[in-house]
Amino acid sequence: MIVDVGQGSVRQCAVPSLGCADQWRKPMCDYSLHAVASRPAKVGETLVTSSFYGTSTRGFAAKQEPGVAVCLLPGTELAFEHDVRYNRFWLSTKDAGFRVAHFCQIAPRAPEQHRDALAFPDGNTVLVNLLSEGQHARVVQLPVTRQEHSAQEHSVQEHSVSAEKASTTAAELEMTP
Repeated sequence: MIVDVGQGSVRQCAVPSLGCADQWRKPMCDYSLHAVASRPAKVGETLVTSSFYGTSTRGFAAKQEPGVAVCLLPGTELAFEHDVRYNRFWLSTKDAGFRVAHFCQIAPRAPEQHRDALAFPDGNTVLVNLLSEGQHARVVQLPVTRQEHSAQEHSVQEHSVSAEKASTTAAELEMTP
């Protein structure tokens, strides 16, 4: 997978590990946003690509909370209002050609390098830090985490046990004179 990190250089994109139990324990936002107030993304909310005061980093903020970084988990699906634009060279802006992207993290060469990126349907990936400011994107879906998956399985098991009890009760009623 090709990653455009600006200035014509590329890196490989790390494969997101969906369903990983320790996803929420790892820092969610790019290293350079650790000094900025942050919170996790919510399904359905509209985010804006923003620069954050006191940093040279771009990321996502909610329209209603411009100073708070909204952190995404790898696999989060975003739908933009228009084709995604990003800064390729110093003053040059490029159009990605897509309105839909999945958030991922690349494997940085050093811990102090940006890792947050967007993966597009054609396999190309762009660092979030390169996105042009002011673009609006809706959070379409968040990745399934192990805890959510377990809760769904538990619900399905409870439902099948209840259905089994109901069918047993119906069979017992038919047998009684």
